[in-house]
Amino acid sequence: MAPVAARAARLLTGRAAVLPALACGGLMALGQAPWNLWYVALAGLVLSMALFALQRRPRAALAIGCGVGTGYFGLALNWLTEPFQVDAAVTAWMAPFALLFMAAGLALFWGLAFWGAVQAPRARLFALVVSWALAELARGYLFTGFPWGLVGYLWEPTGAIQWVAWTGSFGLTLVTLAFAALLARGLCGAWQAGALGLVLVLGLLVGGAQMVPPLQDLGGRPVVRLVQPNAPQTQKWDRAYIPIFFERQVEFTAAPAQDGLPRPELIVWPETAVPRLLENAEGELRVITDAALPGRVVLGIQRSEGYDYFNSLALVTQGPNVEAVYDKHHLVPFGEYMPFKELFRHINVSGIAARAEGGYSAGPGPQLLDLGGEMGYALPLICYEAVFPQDLRGAPRPELLLQITNDAWFGNFSGPYQHLAQARIRAIEQGLPMLRAANTGVSAVIDGAGRVLKSLPLGEAGFIDTRLPPPLRVTLYSRTGDLPLLGLLAVLMLLAFRPALHKSRRNSD
Repeated sequence: MAPVAARAARLLTGRAAVLPALACGGLMALGQAPWNLWYVALAGLVLSMALFALQRRPRAALAIGCGVGTGYFGLALNWLTEPFQVDAAVTAWMAPFALLFMAAGLALFWGLAFWGAVQAPRARLFALVVSWALAELARGYLFTGFPWGLVGYLWEPTGAIQWVAWTGSFGLTLVTLAFAALLARGLCGAWQAGALGLVLVLGLLVGGAQMVPPLQDLGGRPVVRLVQPNAPQTQKWDRAYIPIFFERQVEFTAAPAQDGLPRPELIVWPETAVPRLLENAEGELRVITDAALPGRVVLGIQRSEGYDYFNSLALVTQGPNVEAVYDKHHLVPFGEYMPFKELFRHINVSGIAARAEGGYSAGPGPQLLDLGGEMGYALPLICYEAVFPQDLRGAPRPELLLQITNDAWFGNFSGPYQHLAQARIRAIEQGLPMLRAANTGVSAVIDGAGRVLKSLPLGEAGFIDTRLPPPLRVTLYSRTGDLPLLGLLAVLMLLAFRPALHKSRRNSD
């Protein structure tokens, strides 16, 4: 058996291991929506770590890490090609390059983690756990951040996702990597470590399921309505279709309440739902607020201020009166603004989503929206902002999260469902309900335990009425954020590489 194992190890080292690494990354991606095969993703993660354990050279480990990452992000982020199909005649050729460059760029974070971990003097799997978790944290913050599809999100279809209320998503990623490393050691022959890893995974699942709070009684709570016009991106700004989608939203706003509920106190339209700049939209706002009587309306709209354009959310009441405006502050690079735009102007490349010359300007940052009465304060989020756990923390604590989005950009397969999954996770992290109004879906009312209480399917026009869930517990993560995790990872990195540091110091002396 030993010669056979040695031969297999040789076949899975160096360049020969790159294809298996890509396959492992693809298996990991199947844990993301819409597949939700968390057990397949966990197997892919364990196999990735076992593959790493066979490597001895830093260059080989770097190739394995990049291979795993490219396979993972290449499949999980397949929706990135969708925005390029909106104006296919001009931009469709860019789609495969955009996906490839994005997958390869994100994979480099993982490749560097593998490269560093293989140089640990001992306990290299432990070093990989720490460096990989640190790479995921860096991916969420550096270069404006892109924490889409974190490793810990593989638990989203299970009760184990409830642990994010304590650890946050980055913390759950660290735990997931640690348990997978134990299972990988089991594959490599240390059966005791494998058995411990299996017990801990079962504990994570069972413990998380036990943490789900019971459903709350919503009797007497304010009634809210979410409007979903289902305007395909190819038609959304077409002059022939703009009146159709606008009238559709007005009709949904004025419709009688569902399920015997009273008229809604708050009606929410999705991102960029009004086809005029805010300063020129008095007529449209009057029509909207008259249809909403006696409720108030939150809607997505663009506005300008001098030469700056903003992707905004407005709270409007009868009059029409604009009571509050929130400007999106965490913008999408290459979509809502162009980094290095002088460079790209020379090669005739422009942003895909930006409608104004030069793209949008960023707002000043997170702020609370006073919805009045029992609804209290909401933290507004526009589309992409719900992807960032760090953007949802602050004081004072709101009573709900309010996301408006236009997921028509993401197609109708994986992107909208992954975005919805992350909205659920944000609600669990904060212990707060979320109202999510999406142009093409999925619009949803989510409680503070991440349960979708009511929703509208993807690609369907309509509206939903429901009572607003109250806030749940104040979670540990909502108080601490990611700073304790960063401190823990710093300590663990010192433990993993301390012998190497001592050896380097002795050699220098």
